Amino acid sequence: MPTKALHIPTADGQADAFAAFPDAGGRRPGVLMYPGGFGVRPVLRQMACELAEHGYYVLVPNVFYRYGSDPVIEIPEHIGNEARPAIVAQLMPMIEAHTAERTLSDADAYLRFLTTQPEVSSGPVAVTGYCIGGLMAVRTAAAHPDQVVAVAGFHAPVGADGPDVLAKLTAQLHFGHAEEDITPEALKELNETLNATGVSYTSEIYPGTLHGFTMSDTDAFNPAGLQRHWDRLLSLLSNALPTG
Repeated sequence: MPTKALHIPTADGQADAFAAFPDAGGRRPGVLMYPGGFGVRPVLRQMACELAEHGYYVLVPNVFYRYGSDPVIEIPEHIGNEARPAIVAQLMPMIEAHTAERTLSDADAYLRFLTTQPEVSSGPVAVTGYCIGGLMAVRTAAAHPDQVVAVAGFHAPVGADGPDVLAKLTAQLHFGHAEEDITPEALKELNETLNATGVSYTSEIYPGTLHGFTMSDTDAFNPAGLQRHWDRLLSLLSNALPTG
């Protein structure tokens, strides 16, 4: 699987990034993949490569590039429950500083870069994200309704910006929620908001899952949840952004 280490020009500097794409040559639909708070570590690179095997050019930016190249802080090979609080404490100031305005400024740069890569076909793109990256994916799709045709978020606070942002979405959606992240009542309220937008969507709780269930380098990892994530994501992309 061909991969590249890249640098994306932004309004605030250069964001380092990772890209994976099929080795068959030709131009492929682009997918912007936002990492969670733990950054572009090996598991994210592996997931980008797996998605690329299905015919997509996948770009994974270091969203905390303002603080340095990935890894911005030292991340262990396995993020156990005992180590997690200290790691989150280090990252939280960066996460809190990553405002909606900062997300949208970077999103403009990421999408401009993605769509001008020689391996990427002209036309619409998809955006997906994990944890805080899922919220970034929603913000990006809401700000670029004419460009983003599919958006997915997993164990992510996708409704954190409220119904006004959700109302701007026109892309096909899938939200896969961790069971510990959202109550059935909150899910019902979120889905009622999505119903009012008229978008095509699925939004569901993945049974028995913890926050971070897709990440195989954490204690939250749930193999069944990861597989369900792939089933839902690939179905979404094949409908909204087929590879031809």
